[in-house]
Amino acid sequence: MHYIFLILAVIGVLPWINFYRWFQAEGWAMQPMIDAWFVNEATTGLVWDLTIAAAALTLWVLIESVQTRDWTRLLAIPAIFGIGVSCGLPLYLYLRMRPAVVQGRG
Repeated sequence: MHYIFLILAVIGVLPWINFYRWFQAEGWAMQPMIDAWFVNEATTGLVWDLTIAAAALTLWVLIESVQTRDWTRLLAIPAIFGIGVSCGLPLYLYLRMRPAVVQGRG
């Protein structure tokens, strides 16, 4: 099961293709991208939905990483904000399940 999450994390990078194409067409400044996020009610709703999900996931990652002292799980945070929740969440679930799989083999 943990490899499914790893595959989903890799697939979660694919939305960046759209961002890359947009930046190529519009330039690499962030302000036009931020303006595009709020161009209508639908995109504004998606931005807030993903922002709240990213904040909740980040809090979860931080708390569980401290509790378990598994600092590799913190790798999900740059993925969440650098790539997106579509990559960060499955990456975190992969990293979270990984120790249980390793312990189960021993």
